[in-house]
Parts: sequence; structure tokens; C-alpha cells
Amino acid sequence: MSIVRRISLAVLSASAIAAAAQSTPITLAVDLTDAPRKMLHAAETIPVPSSSQPTPMTLVYPEWIPGEHGPTGPLINQAGFTITTPSGQSVKWERDPVDMYSYHITVPAGVSQLDVKMDFLATGAGNFTEGGSTSANLALLSWNTVLVYPLNGDIAHTKVNDIMVSPSITIPAGWRFGTALEPTGGATETSSHVVFQTVSLYQLIDSPVLSGRYFREIDLAPDVTPKHYLDLAGDGPEDLALSQQHIDQFSKLVRETGVLYNSRHYTSYHFLVTLSDQVAHFGLEHHQSSDDRVPEKTFIDEGMFAEAGDLLPHEFTHSWNGKYRRPAGLATDNYQEPMKGDLLWVYEGLTNYLGDVLAARCGIWSPEVFRDRLATIAANLDDARPGRTWRDLQDTATAAQILYNAGGAYDNWRRNVDYYNEGDLLWLEVDETIRAKTKGKKSLNNFLAAFEGLGGNTPPEVVPYTFEDIVNGLNAVVPNDWATFLRTRLDANQLHAPEMAGINVLSGYQLVYTDKPNYWSQLNESDGLDATYSLGFTVSANGTVGDVIVGGVGYNAGLAPGFQIIAVNDRAFTPGLLRAAIDNAKGNGPAINLIVENTGVFKVISINYNGGERYPQLERVDNTPDRLDAIIAPVSGQ
Repeated sequence: MSIVRRISLAVLSASAIAAAAQSTPITLAVDLTDAPRKMLHAAETIPVPSSSQPTPMTLVYPEWIPGEHGPTGPLINQAGFTITTPSGQSVKWERDPVDMYSYHITVPAGVSQLDVKMDFLATGAGNFTEGGSTSANLALLSWNTVLVYPLNGDIAHTKVNDIMVSPSITIPAGWRFGTALEPTGGATETSSHVVFQTVSLYQLIDSPVLSGRYFREIDLAPDVTPKHYLDLAGDGPEDLALSQQHIDQFSKLVRETGVLYNSRHYTSYHFLVTLSDQVAHFGLEHHQSSDDRVPEKTFIDEGMFAEAGDLLPHEFTHSWNGKYRRPAGLATDNYQEPMKGDLLWVYEGLTNYLGDVLAARCGIWSPEVFRDRLATIAANLDDARPGRTWRDLQDTATAAQILYNAGGAYDNWRRNVDYYNEGDLLWLEVDETIRAKTKGKKSLNNFLAAFEGLGGNTPPEVVPYTFEDIVNGLNAVVPNDWATFLRTRLDANQLHAPEMAGINVLSGYQLVYTDKPNYWSQLNESDGLDATYSLGFTVSANGTVGDVIVGGVGYNAGLAPGFQIIAVNDRAFTPGLLRAAIDNAKGNGPAINLIVENTGVFKVISINYNGGERYPQLERVDNTPDRLDAIIAPVSGQ
């Protein structure tokens, strides 16, 4: 038999196996009782058609996880991976030499199912590229970390919506859990062993489980259908004691989104919030829930609550913008097909803008805090991102999969996923342009109600879109050359942000600089000094220089990230002394002399700067339409 013929039969046989797996559910049991020891145990049964001959098959570990925008499946933390038959016969697997996420096996003759076991080592920092999130008192289970699934012949013919799974969990005694999955039978949130209803593999991976010893579930907006829940797990019971005011703000968030998006695309929704200093802090979106991981005191400390104020609104918005309406390049059929992020300036950029707006509309942020946030974003992108002269906004989206791990030294010159914050400026300008052209009769709200609310209320599903769909949707609200409008800003290579008209021309405000830190500058200076807009760098409390703006005052004087400032004007460094030196140099004052250390080498750097301290603010422009405050006004009336 020729090689070509053998390969063809192998593909057909693998297709038959995958088809059988789709008709009979995979069972997946995950044991979380060792989560406090940073290990999860999984047992998976994969049905296969019995054959009189040994049959080749390929299993894959999920690689491209929706919402993570890159090949982030935490394969490195998989351990104890074994495959056996029901009789206990070991099935040898062989990793593909090119695709590390693929395992080639041969199913023995007469075998109708495979029993797979694996452990997941939740030993990393807990960010989504490592998948783990556990402490002594809680665990967040991401199902993609503890399973493999069969290819339907090859990647191109594999659809995870067609693969059904019957999942279950075992949690430590006394723990409770929250998830968008529906338990079967008499299971409750206090059960130690819970079997969930059979769902597609897509829906399973889209439905994480939060479990913990200290757990609290709060009904939000009880007048709204479908139901919404705030599920909290913390390292201590005191961290779950958020005030009624904050509960009311989250309830208002539910009402505001219903009006704004004119739809709900879920049967119920769970905000899964991990309050812990033992895991990484981030958010990840899902159709019917969000995975929000914040420091343990976030909901009981007012400053921390405001600092994380846009997280839940952002991830909640993704249920509409990102999960339901999704860029075509991200709407893949399985977890092995590479994603294309060219429209992430919509997926994440628009969501970032709306998350900030909703944080203000539901009262988490005051108008002043919102404006200070916008001023900080505008100043950073307009005055402190020289990397835009070579990397345009479009490339930050197209190259997202390599930029998520960027940051740190010289980040202003490299740029990373700037489409988040620059999305605020871009979509603010779109919003205000619509308002200006229609004399306030229409706004971005009209676009969102039609675009995100397409089809009305629906169960979770994916409706892809293209750049042309965005342009057509905006033109349906108000005719304009939106294609040129957007492309001009996306493709610009210029020193200053091209979207600043949304701040300085259309908003009713203008960006100015004063010598007083705004709300967000004060937060940034909790551990050092933010001299970004004066000396062109930040410095920690111990004198370590952070990012240095390429072409800025400090950079031109010879500073670089990682330098240690030992002394300021011959005195031992403190942030207060450096601030005083900046103030003393204002006008015609003396140069600022620094003694710095760079990998064991000491030198003196003299900085000639007389501009004083500079912090961004938004200043109201008299006799202009106040569109910015109109944007953040509540729309639900409740």
C-alpha cells in the first residue's frame, strides 16, 4: 500500500473515531480536593468505535483559548498524562514533533473507550497563560487546563460545538461553588461532588467554576430577567463583606447594560470574583460569566475598589462585545486553529471604552474620577508613547499574540497592547462625532443597541463581524466616511495620538497639565514618584527607575530603565527629595543632579529641566457642548 493511501485511511479512521465521540458524550471528572496543594486531578473517558483492527487517533490539548488572544493553553503545567483501556492496558502516546499540543496514539482492536488521566500543576503565578488559580482556601477551575479532545480527522474538520461533555467536580468538604453550568439532580452549591448537565466542549470551556471555603453569592438586580449573581471567594470571610452601596452599584450595572445593549445573550450570568493576594490579578470574559481576579481587600477598601472599578463592567460587556459579536478572525471552530487579532481594537478597545463609561454610569466612579482616568490615558498616549512613530495602532492588534507578554523597560518605545487604552480615545471620538453630527439626537448608544443587540435576546452564540460590518453599522446611525475615519487613526505613524479631537475639540473639555497629581497619578505614586510628564520617567520608593520615555528629558540626559538613583543633589534619594528638586528647578532654577548606579557602575547625571511638576487634568472649556458628561450620564433611569 502506498504512503498516500495509508495516510488517507488513517484520516478516515480518525474521523470515524471523532464522530463516535461526538454522538456519545465524553465524561470529565475533576477533583479539586488537592487545590490547596496546587494540584488538580482529572479523569476523562473518551468513547471510540470498536474496531477489529488497531486504529490511529490524535488527541489535542487546547492551545488557543477564546479571550486570551494567543496560543496560551498552559501545556507546560500538564503532568501525569496517561491513557488506558477499560481493561487497564496502557496506550502509548507520542507527541507530535512540530505541534506540541497534539498526541498521536493507536487505539487497540476491540476497544470502545479510552480512559485518560492527567494532573494540572497550579504552581505558576496564576495568570491566564499559566491557567492556575488556587490558594489554601479557594480554586478557580478553567476546564481547558484539564482535558484533551479528539480531532475529527484534522484541525480543519473539528468543531468543538459538536463535541459533547458530561462534567463533574469534587471539591473540599465545606467549600461552596459558583458557575454558569447547571447541576443535575439534587446537587446544590454546598455539595462536595457535583455532576453538571451535558454541554458542548465549547460551552464547558466557556464556563469556569469558582470554589472556596469562604464563599458568598449575591443576587443582583432581582427585578431583571435573566438572573444575575455576584459569586465571591476570598482568602478570608472579611474580604466578602462589601457594602450595600457597592452591591447596588453592581445591580445598576446590570440594568445599565440591558438598556445600552438592548439584549441579553445568556440564560443567567455569574460574576465569578476571586479576592486573593495569592493569585494573579486579571479578568477573562465568558458568555455567561466572567473570571475576575483581584486583590483580597478590593471590595472593602474604597481606594482599591475604585482602582478596579472598570474590571467587572469591562468583562461583563464582553458577553455582548467579544463573545456574542466576535471578529471573524477570532471566531474559530476549535482551540487549535490560530486566531487573527486584527479587529481587537473593537473587541478590546470598544470594550475598554464602554467599561470605563459603565463604571461611571453605575456610580462605581464619580464623574471626577472618570475624567481623571481619561486625562491620564490621553496624556500617556499623546505625550508618552513615541513608539507610535513606528508601530501603528493596527499593528498592536495584529501582533497581539506576541505583545501580551511585552511591557517593562522601554515599553513606551516598543508599545504593547495599546488598543485597550487607545480604544478609549478612538471610540470616544466616534461617540462624540455621532453626537456632533446629529446635534445630540444620536450617539454610540444607537450603534450598540443595533450591533450588540442584533437578534434580540438569545442563548449564548457567536455572530462574527468584519471591518465592513463596523463601518456599515456606524453609517446606519449617521452617514459619514467611517472607513477613512477609522483607517486614518488605525494606520497613523505620528508622535501624538491622532484621536485627540475627541478630547480637545468635541468633548467640552481640554487636556491641560498642572502641578497637582490627579486621582490616578496619586495611585501611581503610592510607591514612588510619577515624573512621566516632567522628567520623562517613573521611579520607585527605593530609587529604581521604571520606564524612561525615549526622547524625553531623562532619556536625553542619559537615564535608562533599571538604573538605581542613589542621591539627588548630593542627598540620599527619596521620592520627596526628587519632587522638591523638580519644584526648585522650576523657572530658572538649578539643574537636578543625580548619582545613579547601573550594574555596579556609578555616574552623575545632570538634568536641565525647568518646567516643574506636570500632571494631566481635563479642564472644562466654557461655551462648548458638554458631551463628555452627557456620555457618562446613566441611561437606565434606575
